[in-house]
Amino acid sequence: MNTRVTGGTSEGGVVVGNTFDKYGSRNPVVRYLMSGFTQSLEGFIRQAAPESINEIGCGEGHWVIRCQDMGYRVRGCDYSGTAIELARQNAAGHGIDPSCFAVKSIYELDPQQEAADLLMCCEVLEHLEQPELALQKLRQIPARHYILSVPREPLWCALNLVRGKYLGALGNTPGHLQHWSKAGFVRAVSAHFDVLAVASPLPWTMLLCRPKADR
Repeated sequence: MNTRVTGGTSEGGVVVGNTFDKYGSRNPVVRYLMSGFTQSLEGFIRQAAPESINEIGCGEGHWVIRCQDMGYRVRGCDYSGTAIELARQNAAGHGIDPSCFAVKSIYELDPQQEAADLLMCCEVLEHLEQPELALQKLRQIPARHYILSVPREPLWCALNLVRGKYLGALGNTPGHLQHWSKAGFVRAVSAHFDVLAVASPLPWTMLLCRPKADR
């Protein structure tokens, strides 16, 4: 599924969206990596067995559109108006109602308005100056399950260096402010959620969670 992307533009000093259409790439290495990510995420979605999904930080809408095609009731939001405009265009191109997308900051979400069976927040937290606050906000949104993912460090930066990217930043992708190892991310998320399963599609850490039992 090809989608239009922001190309790594910045908005309010924040790099938003995707620098290239990684899901539509013909590069065999990129295709291999994204296949692993897709298999892990779809596996967690099936395990969660939701009727409704809300993706926080949906970017240009790839997963909202994909999940709609899979038969789920899905909506998404993103901080970036640029990304959401592209998401709406991408949705219209796939025959999906563009109104399922909204411009919202993760820090200002209304818990009751965002409630869903499954909450997804993938490749978002590494971009945030206050990831701890974002996790607190996500925890306040009623859901049966949550799926969270971030790049796995230092592997992510190392792979960028191997392919000759972002050498001056020691392999750090533009806009990545936070860097977690797998153990570090599990520890950070476990302060707010019960972690049910951990997947490690190269080079990410992906967690399937539920609300803490003591909430």
